[in-house]
Amino acid sequence: MITVVGTGTGAPLAPEAAAAVAGARLVVGGRRHLEAAPVPADAERVVLGALGPALDVIERHVDKRSPVVVLASGDPGFFGIVRVLAERFGAEALDVRPGVSSVATAFARLGLTWDDAVVVSAHGRALRTAVNVCRARPKVAVLTGPGAGPAELGAALDGYARVLVVASALGSPEERVERVTPAEAAGRDWGAAVSVVLCLDESRVLGAVRTVAGAPAGPAGWALDEAEFAHRDSMITKFEVRALALARLGPRQGELVWDVGAGSGSVAVECARFGAAVTAVEKAPDGVERIRANAVAHGVDVRVVHGEAPGALSGLDDPDAVFVGGGGRELPAVVAACAARARRTVVVAMAALDRVPAARAALTGAGFDCDGVLVQSSRLAPLPGDVTRLAATNPVFLLWGVRNPVRPVYREGVAQ
Repeated sequence: MITVVGTGTGAPLAPEAAAAVAGARLVVGGRRHLEAAPVPADAERVVLGALGPALDVIERHVDKRSPVVVLASGDPGFFGIVRVLAERFGAEALDVRPGVSSVATAFARLGLTWDDAVVVSAHGRALRTAVNVCRARPKVAVLTGPGAGPAELGAALDGYARVLVVASALGSPEERVERVTPAEAAGRDWGAAVSVVLCLDESRVLGAVRTVAGAPAGPAGWALDEAEFAHRDSMITKFEVRALALARLGPRQGELVWDVGAGSGSVAVECARFGAAVTAVEKAPDGVERIRANAVAHGVDVRVVHGEAPGALSGLDDPDAVFVGGGGRELPAVVAACAARARRTVVVAMAALDRVPAARAALTGAGFDCDGVLVQSSRLAPLPGDVTRLAATNPVFLLWGVRNPVRPVYREGVAQ
């Protein structure tokens, strides 16, 4: 049996956990956990570093039916070592004694609930997912790792209305819980003791009473009516076009979407309602203000960049998906610039049919599989006498490109 004990956030070991450590023949854990626990003098100790060698030592003891204890931080079943141990030895071989997680402890230090927080691990994972969740959500906990700590997170969030709460060495005499701006976090060397970083939008952090923990469910409806947005002279992506565009964009939590030539920002706002981080690019000053107002009205956070594409795109992080609206002579160059940066897909809406070939060439030239459709719709409209007619909307050509996965090269029937 492998006893997995959560420790390290200030609470003493429960009597049963302490007894398990006292009777162990092998104790595995971080250096500070081993030093704090009552490890028998004659027990073998393994300081956790690379998991592979530690798992091999555990296996030797398990084969001999020798008692093993693994000491882990906080709750070892929450982004912790329980997953790895269960995969190697089976869940039935584990006796898990959880402690208080670093996330729960950090929120407790602030007196905040965390049932509505989104928790993201950046330990041994790409930081971009955590960054995009922090951009989109008002209450996020980020479990840190080498190269993915407060400084890196702060640099990526500079310019966003966020407060970072950096929790270091939780439960120890050296514990620190500090509130900093993203810029302040980016400018400091935090060392290796950081346990978790809370990213908070303080204007929305209290939230509402929840029934289901974690990120809120997706929107109950999408492709909202144009009347749901402030816009100028009907210059807005119609809901029929928006519905198909959203289906092809596939906005989701942890990803970044660009809305280029955003106009009213209707596509940007809808993508943000799905939980994606969104950057809207708009050249008209009054359009910039409308986008911001629409985002506030729908309770989402959309970063708005005032500028003209493609030049305004150069300083932005690479997106997962891009929506390009509007038209004009620069459209092929804008589509080409977006296609060069997009990780997954680009969707282009055009009213002018003669723009389609150049936009399609820009997508296929960047290695995208390309398809499209002419969207024509007629809406019910009332007539005098309590009768109804069909009123046609302006047709719009929607083009989309999906990036090809890397395909193997075959030579003489053998994949290279």
